[in-house]
Amino acid sequence: MTATVAIVGRPNVGKSTLFNRLVGKRLAIVEPSPVVTRDWQEGDGNLGDLEFRLLDTPGLEEAPAGTVEAAMRAQAESALGQADLALMVFDARAGITPLDRHFAAWLRETGVPVIVIANKCESSAGQQGALEGFALGLGDPVMMSAEHGIGLEGLRESLIEAFESIEGALPEEAEPPVDDAISEEDEEEPGGPLRLAVVGRPNVGKSTLVNGLIGSERMVTGPEPGITRDAVPVDWEWNGRPVRLVDTAGLRRRANVTQKLERLSVVETERAIRLAEVVVLVLDATVMAERQDLAIARQVVEEGRALVIAANKWDLVDDPQAALRRLRDRLETSLPQIKGVATVTISALTGRNLDRLLAAVFAAYETWNRRVATGALNRWMEELVARHPPPAVSGRRLRLRYITQAKARPPTFILFASRPSEIPASYLRYLENGLREAFDLPGVPLRLIPRGGKNPYVAA
Repeated sequence: MTATVAIVGRPNVGKSTLFNRLVGKRLAIVEPSPVVTRDWQEGDGNLGDLEFRLLDTPGLEEAPAGTVEAAMRAQAESALGQADLALMVFDARAGITPLDRHFAAWLRETGVPVIVIANKCESSAGQQGALEGFALGLGDPVMMSAEHGIGLEGLRESLIEAFESIEGALPEEAEPPVDDAISEEDEEEPGGPLRLAVVGRPNVGKSTLVNGLIGSERMVTGPEPGITRDAVPVDWEWNGRPVRLVDTAGLRRRANVTQKLERLSVVETERAIRLAEVVVLVLDATVMAERQDLAIARQVVEEGRALVIAANKWDLVDDPQAALRRLRDRLETSLPQIKGVATVTISALTGRNLDRLLAAVFAAYETWNRRVATGALNRWMEELVARHPPPAVSGRRLRLRYITQAKARPPTFILFASRPSEIPASYLRYLENGLREAFDLPGVPLRLIPRGGKNPYVAA
């Protein structure tokens, strides 16, 4: 068993900074403006020999029902409901506020054990304010600076004491703490769950779709655009197959992104695309396939990821057949490099066609991983070249000698030719389209790389 630890507190006290410090990665966006975190994040925390599941929660605020702030508090309460232990963080430079006292009283009522963290104690002002933490009645505050890595030993000692009452939470032997440097890397090992990112413009229903897929209100949603800011991963299963599902912030045109916080959200979304295996691009079916939608699709293709398009809010479309024809025509014209991309009409709010969407995701994943035997490739190329040989360039004939698949994920082929740099782009597209049709490779990026030299598999 691994203990689950939730980081809680009012907005802008350094919860996400502490979360990043303890997981050793920049998983949560950190920015001085308040209310940055809106959905709770999850990561594998460690401090020396201690390992635990760590939850970063939105800032606790009092707010009327139906507001984003109220939904954020519900997210924090949901995360706390899973926790064996809470780390209540307050800003030692500001001292204890009435809101801190209010939520300390609420934490006592929940019955969850609490460690009080006096954060931002790198200065004398913070160290003085940390003493006010005794007034909360939740035990001795741990003086820390999450940003500078100060006070980790004190936190470790408090965690060990708290973990003693949680079966299986402590290792057999304790070792000196390690102050792990924060790392940017987040590469997954081959295998494991399918990595699926949900992307799109703001307010097209990405978070609602994620909630519909997993069957719970895991993400904060609302009519306001730009609610999601972090790229939030959720581990989940569909028909017994593990999936790591990542909800992302909406992507606007770069010229319209001026605020630092939105730029950080865009960076996280682009990183989620790079780390994904399949990307679902969510469109608003009432204003379908705008220029920004196509720009996002091209970005996914350039990263070499499998793409599935989800036309959301389909229940609001007046003429479904005409709308679907317009969408397919637009994709055929604007994205010829991924002919045959799967398009599923859905309603994230009502749950319409969500199973069809996931079936399309796994079909795209299988295609993205497909390998074609070298013999079959070369027999196909001989037949294709016989029907339509490459054009002569400067009166000299181009010779295509050999083709082989170098790798999958996405399918990548090497074409050996007499003068590779002179093969016309139109003829390479002809070969790519032939590959898709002959070996059933629709809707995924396909790379065909010309190279010079003779067949490398024939002995000299």
